[in-house]
Amino acid sequence: MPYVGRLLGFVFGWILLRHPAGAVLGFLVGWGFDGGWLALRSRRGRGEDPYEVLGVEPEASMAEVDQAYRRAMSRHHPDRVASQPEGVRRQAEARARAINAAYDRIRAERGG
Repeated sequence: MPYVGRLLGFVFGWILLRHPAGAVLGFLVGWGFDGGWLALRSRRGRGEDPYEVLGVEPEASMAEVDQAYRRAMSRHHPDRVASQPEGVRRQAEARARAINAAYDRIRAERGG
């Protein structure tokens, strides 16, 4: 139902501002929500949730985070697919970058 945000925005904009311009403004805001432009980000506020990337809970100990990082990197390291086609290697490199970024963010959050 990709039109729900636009419809609700149109109706609430008209009701709240009591003017057709409010309906247009609400429609545009709803369009943004439908298109994902105004999507709510993770609780960290910067893209993907690093705990979700590594597959651990936010309450996990640093040892568990380290273990999850090593496990994920051993599975998705670009050297494992060096003989594969270029597209597969690019995907592995992108996944490895995401894993490294998630691990770095968790370490920075925890001060370690």
